Amino acid sequence: MAKSADSPTAPVLVIGLGRFGSSVAKSLVRLGHDVLAVDERPEIAQKFSGEFTHVVSADTTDTEALRQIGAEQFHRAVVGIGTDIEASVLTVLGLSDLGIKEIWAKAISGKHAAILQRVGATHVVRPESDMGKRVAHLVTGTMTDFIEFDDGFAIARTRTPQIACGHTLAESALRAKYGITVVGVKTYGEDFTYATPETSIRHSDELIVSGPTRKVEAFCALS
Repeated sequence: MAKSADSPTAPVLVIGLGRFGSSVAKSLVRLGHDVLAVDERPEIAQKFSGEFTHVVSADTTDTEALRQIGAEQFHRAVVGIGTDIEASVLTVLGLSDLGIKEIWAKAISGKHAAILQRVGATHVVRPESDMGKRVAHLVTGTMTDFIEFDDGFAIARTRTPQIACGHTLAESALRAKYGITVVGVKTYGEDFTYATPETSIRHSDELIVSGPTRKVEAFCALS
């Protein structure tokens, strides 16, 4: 694991090999990263021993145990411990104490997320909650994809509303009227194109739009 922290494929420490943690670790390996995978349960560590660069069993709530596995050598760490909130919090705290720059941690509730942020997590994800919100938006039929960020910003893929059909983006003035930005346009059978003021929108087009979550939701509801 000699790659520098700035390398696009820098090694990553993944702690907790449940469904979330193991999925993240497998994806990192496919992207070319070396992964040190850690789980407190020896049988789980053994199960994944052939899938990741290094797999060890350790009690990551113990900062000394983190030192022994070389955790301080990593620039990025993912904590996939979910149901055991105490273990999750103590692990993040230990990683923070060791100076890990980027700590991604899974949370199972809003309070859990708040605690993780206070003890040093730089990014907190709530897989079930985030996926629930995304599916809810897709079920309504107004969007074909939806991503929301922590700061109330969202990106969505949606059908073209009638008010934009047959006009260029400059003519329809969607940003001024609805507070969203059309990032790109996908026409069936053609390549994705980045939007410009001169881009003309057709009824069959799909739009990639971004902006404050509420405004994106309101705009997509027009389609």
